[in-house]
Amino acid sequence: MFVRDLLKQFGTFIYTENQLDDLVLMELELQDLYEYKMIMDEDYLKAKMILSKAKRELEEQK
Repeated sequence: MFVRDLLKQFGTFIYTENQLDDLVLMELELQDLYEYKMIMDEDYLKAKMILSKAKRELEEQK
């Protein structure tokens, strides 16, 4: 997954037992990296779209 690989570049590994919690934590980490200008705008937007889609798909499965 693009988002996990992006976060790994900064030493961030997120694995919990709950997929939705993983997505939320990745979103928070991504926001911090973006606020501190550590990632480019296009990477941030791409990652946000991927996370949004994954969250939607999880919610549809329920």
